Amino acid sequence: MKVNTMAEMMANGEMPEVLFWVGCAGSFDQRAQKITKAFAAILEKVGIKFAILGKEEACTGDPARRAGNEFLFQMMAYQNIQVLNGYGIKKIVTTCPHCFNTLKNEYPELGGNYEVIHHTTLLQELINDGRIKMKEAGEFKGKKITYHDSCYLGRANNIYEAPRKVLEALDAELVEMKRCKSNGLCCGAGGSQMFKEDEPGDKRINIDRADEALVTGANIIASACPFCNTMITDGVKNREKEQEVVVLDIAEIIAANLS
Repeated sequence: MKVNTMAEMMANGEMPEVLFWVGCAGSFDQRAQKITKAFAAILEKVGIKFAILGKEEACTGDPARRAGNEFLFQMMAYQNIQVLNGYGIKKIVTTCPHCFNTLKNEYPELGGNYEVIHHTTLLQELINDGRIKMKEAGEFKGKKITYHDSCYLGRANNIYEAPRKVLEALDAELVEMKRCKSNGLCCGAGGSQMFKEDEPGDKRINIDRADEALVTGANIIASACPFCNTMITDGVKNREKEQEVVVLDIAEIIAANLS
């Protein structure tokens, strides 16, 4: 895919409608790269003019701040804010709730004020506006899908409806887990836990969450966060159910169902 960087766009005297913040997972994690490609393909298909920062994008600093390294967080944040403000960026979309939360709620106090939207919200808007057209009998017709709420999307930012509305646009059956929405259970990756071994206990939280998803009898577990995707996939593998149940990001589901 040919995706323009901000530097290339500015050199041509152009400005994108939206900056796609790819994030560390979406850039470097092989599994999350598929989510990035799926979302970029959707943006391209509907004709949204977008750009990425490319090598100028650094980590938002979320893991550093959650792990208690405030100095490192501020260093990273200031670096990113300088780049974003230098380009005059106004609107940012990201597929990662951690990046979304940090850019939206934590950058303003350091001088970074942007309209930040999560990809599920943008997808819902595009479906509502009729810009995303679904296949009549797509590959998800008749399938059971359960959606896992990311903590940074749900409880931290109160976004529960957008991802569900996107999934409801498919000819699939949406089944809820016992703990969902504001009562959802964390996948175990937040608070920088993604990058360290978990504390000793009698059960890993991601396996607990995967079990809740498997009990619903869903063929597909939908997530809207690369961290959640990794943790729940590991939980499904632990239960040796990866042949029957697949974990997909909402962007991947929609990209596969575009008419």
